[in-house]
Amino acid sequence: MAADAAEAVEVRGALLRLRRATGLPVAFGGLVEPGRPQIRISELCGHTTLALSSLAVVSGSGLGGKVVALSRPCAVTDYSTSRQISHEYDVAVAAEGLRSVVAVPVVVRRRVRGVLYGALRAAQPLGDRTLTAAVEAARDVEQALVVRDEAHSLMAATREPETASGAAWEQVREAHGALRALAPRLVDPALRAELLQVCGQLAGAASAEPAAAHALGLGLGLAPREVDVLVCVAAGATNAVAAERLGLRPETVKGYLRSAMRKLGAHTRLEAVVAARRAGVLP
Repeated sequence: MAADAAEAVEVRGALLRLRRATGLPVAFGGLVEPGRPQIRISELCGHTTLALSSLAVVSGSGLGGKVVALSRPCAVTDYSTSRQISHEYDVAVAAEGLRSVVAVPVVVRRRVRGVLYGALRAAQPLGDRTLTAAVEAARDVEQALVVRDEAHSLMAATREPETASGAAWEQVREAHGALRALAPRLVDPALRAELLQVCGQLAGAASAEPAAAHALGLGLGLAPREVDVLVCVAAGATNAVAAERLGLRPETVKGYLRSAMRKLGAHTRLEAVVAARRAGVLP
């Protein structure tokens, strides 16, 4: 799946969840266009016209532009008469019949990457519950963008693994572990599969013979959660810490680790990590 298409899926999913959580009749949003100080409204839910479709919102202009400029959520009770925003987009907003609107930024590494909106066709205040749900929807998109960015960085790091220093590979291993822990939380199954594929490529790249190691790793029959636990163990985590990172019970982590050790022919945690690295399962 292309990057733009995958990101659109995440935005669309977040908007659907926002509507379900709040009952708002309309939700829409988009991401910042590369190299330009504006967002492009690409996803709409509950709309009755195409007035907002592909609308370019410039930083500082309108409600969304204000959100981009301030990097914080903003809301208006009656869009067309509000004195808190400029009114470059009144025609499009009025065509869709929107009155009360909330907008929240999607922020990755202190940079606004997009804006999500929720709206009513009546001029009435939007409460804290609605704002909280909108912020949570934006966090979902942020997480997906972070994962994609990290995956691309890791792939770049694997192009010349033989030149990487020990310290550099330790950073790669830490990032690999973080990505494995994030994967189960991704809403889009295609993005989740893509991320796990990158993690597998990264693990194989750390081996002196990646192809052979990867084949050996597949032959071990390790389950995804067993690999996740091994990643945590390799980072020095206890069963309790691994459980917290992975959202599991400590007893469950212990069971996964015991199973992985058996498959790897290891008798200790350290032996399991070493065997997994030799097999190309871990970087």
